[in-house]
Amino acid sequence: MNHPSPALVARLLQPASIAIIGVSADARSLGGVVLGNLERFGYRGDIHLVSRNSPEVNGRACVQTVDQLPHGIDVAVLTVPEAAVLGTVQACGARGVGAVVVFASGYAEAGPEGEARQEALAAAARAAGIALAGPNCMGLTNFRAGIPLTFESIEPYPSSDVPGVSIVAQSGAMANNIREAMIGRGLPITHSVSTGNEAVLSLEDYVEYFIADVNTCVIAVYAEQVRQPLRFLELAGRARAAGKPIVLTMIGRSERAREAAQSHTGALTGDYATASALLGAEAVIVATTLDELFDVIPLLLRHPQPSAAGLAFVTGSGAMKNVALDLGQDLGLEFPAFTHGTVEKLQTILPGYAVSENPLDYTTVSMRDPALMGTVIDVVVADPNCGGVIVAQMAGSALGQRDKAEHMVPAVARADKPAALVIMGDDGPLHPVLADAVRTSGVPFFRSPDRAMRAMALVNRYGLALEQRREAAAPAVLPALSHPPSAFPEGGVIAEYRGKAWLAQAGLPTPPGALARDVDEAVRIATGLGWPVVLKAQASALPHKSDVGGVIVNIGDEAGLRAAWTRMQDDVARARPDLVLDGILVEKMGARGLELVVGARRDPQWGPIVLVGLGGIWIEVLKDVRLLPADADEAHIVRELGKLKAAAMLDGLRGQPPVDKRALARAVATVGALMRTMPEIREIDINPLVAYPGSVLALDALIVCESKDDRR
Repeated sequence: MNHPSPALVARLLQPASIAIIGVSADARSLGGVVLGNLERFGYRGDIHLVSRNSPEVNGRACVQTVDQLPHGIDVAVLTVPEAAVLGTVQACGARGVGAVVVFASGYAEAGPEGEARQEALAAAARAAGIALAGPNCMGLTNFRAGIPLTFESIEPYPSSDVPGVSIVAQSGAMANNIREAMIGRGLPITHSVSTGNEAVLSLEDYVEYFIADVNTCVIAVYAEQVRQPLRFLELAGRARAAGKPIVLTMIGRSERAREAAQSHTGALTGDYATASALLGAEAVIVATTLDELFDVIPLLLRHPQPSAAGLAFVTGSGAMKNVALDLGQDLGLEFPAFTHGTVEKLQTILPGYAVSENPLDYTTVSMRDPALMGTVIDVVVADPNCGGVIVAQMAGSALGQRDKAEHMVPAVARADKPAALVIMGDDGPLHPVLADAVRTSGVPFFRSPDRAMRAMALVNRYGLALEQRREAAAPAVLPALSHPPSAFPEGGVIAEYRGKAWLAQAGLPTPPGALARDVDEAVRIATGLGWPVVLKAQASALPHKSDVGGVIVNIGDEAGLRAAWTRMQDDVARARPDLVLDGILVEKMGARGLELVVGARRDPQWGPIVLVGLGGIWIEVLKDVRLLPADADEAHIVRELGKLKAAAMLDGLRGQPPVDKRALARAVATVGALMRTMPEIREIDINPLVAYPGSVLALDALIVCESKDDRR
């Protein structure tokens, strides 16, 4: 797909000339609102009006048709009904208009007929070289340049000399929601864009523009569907290189949300878990709630390149210290030990009964000398083990609040790493002196320690992701196949015996065994392997063998094997009378170990994703898995293994020896390499992969490949 050039997007977002088509003298009409916004913002470019019924609006002359407009206008805002949109866009193309904004609805969100109308509209815009925003959108505003192109009546927002947040949302209401949250916190806003149905311009086009925009520091995204996932992931890498965090909130965790998205914007939402894992691996900050999105942006605007170090928590309450420890554990936040130098400095400041540890309760030391609260914060912020700090304290008396305004707020404001100030008490009133100090300082401010910690957890995860991507940038780290296997000649489900032989070629350990066509051959194979053995029925049309009696384990001698062979043949024939087996796989019975699952699938939108977790029957019940990008290296995989709920089982429980995590990570990396290098593979499922103290063994495997017809 050819994407609109950044120069075309620039004409939309920074127009020197604007036409409002369908304008009315009614100030409440869509065109009247757009014109009122432009005049209220003091837009300095040329404004052209098109109206069939009014010779002038607000003292500005109107022309009756698009054909009467000057050639080469940058943006035309269409405030006409859906029936007139297509013809108007075609007329704009003839006049060399660079971009159009379409508010009208009745397109892809309205079903198949609307989708056809949207395709025709997109084709007309592309044929004319027009960057089309919408349809079914609320428009956009360039706050830095004072250019509002929206049918929502809005007020100018004071400009700032520092780079701000640019907002792009597929919902107009959510774009406004994020914008108002930023205004409420006094944060600099550069742009706010509602993309609507994205017939031509998609959120990726805006993100690409904002990455290059010198006035943008943080990019906030609300998505109902990322329509170009691979491009978005590539842009995430570019944003990371530019030092610009992308904070993304997207719907789709629930089945009903996915259904609602289809009726709201015609979006066909992809797999949320897959998208989240791959986006997170590219250092996109995936905020699961709007509160998280609102709360993390102030921290990132001040420190867009945080470190991966853990969090320091400073309070004057022993109870709050314990609350922080509990919530930190829930959020996966580390409270690293202070360095010896920090402890020594704190001990000279704090009373003897205070414990100079992280989280830090500095007790009531500030009551006798309020300046000490600032000194304590400075000492903690300077600790190299800590990548960020939260200062949480009750508001206190009027005198205490004035002390905090004079000493605590400035200390948080001068921190050279992400720092948040929490004045607890929920909606309890603040003294005007403290409220003014917080507002003028610009410090990220919270009334809830929970929200502050959740935001800081996102910042910390972002710092970790940045560090991991820097580590993975070295070419030698990228996992590769030590023994690339030959490609499968056909598609569909691959019978286990063939799939495991193929995986063994790739370097994955599998049990010794062979396919038997009759019972005598099975006896010879088993005798050569040594007892006990396992029998497994084999056919590509039998992916789930145990459901039909196609697996018998722990067979200890020839008589048992012959009886098992007969029983399996009878059970499979009774359950699947139409099935023709390739034969029965005879394998050496594997030793008991920790059963895990390692799998991968090729998402049609996002590409390959790898899974590792607790396997066997437990995967269906506990769903204790981690999702990884296919290029995850062994160090990354080992870190993710440590995040499993069952991570302690890897280290050995109740006298069991620990498993070989490196061998397990190599197996996971091999599966990822197979998915990267062999695009015909749709799915790999190794369940169980048994882990031992010194090795791993793939006991069962399901592989699905594309057919030759699918590859064409």
